[in-house]
Amino acid sequence: MSENLDLVRSILPDWERGDWSSTHWADPDIRFELTGIAGGRWTGPVGMAEGFAGWLQGWDDFRIAEVEELRELDHERVLVLHRFTARGKSSGLAIEQTGPKGASLFHIRDGKVIRLVAIVSPREQTLADLGLAE
Repeated sequence: MSENLDLVRSILPDWERGDWSSTHWADPDIRFELTGIAGGRWTGPVGMAEGFAGWLQGWDDFRIAEVEELRELDHERVLVLHRFTARGKSSGLAIEQTGPKGASLFHIRDGKVIRLVAIVSPREQTLADLGLAE
């Protein structure tokens, strides 16, 4: 098993508990991209936290419910396919009713994540746009 897969595997348990606070794995200049309707791009751990906090404020108990697959794409990239669970704060709607499939694309160099693309929707189209069709 590669060091990159080990690094990503060490991050996922926090996310499965809904704990998005840790950034020890992030490069100081990490580029964070969030796809979908609330998408955007941020730089650095503080920027990443601000960007993701904007997404999280619309949800209660947002977390990864199931890791479907970890795929090492090459020496620098690891793709994680997963499903989310959460409940909309204003609607009360469970995300499971609206399409809970997501993915995370990690770019890793020298033991740190230098770029993270958080794919929240629509997963299939975004992966195809990135040249990573399922």
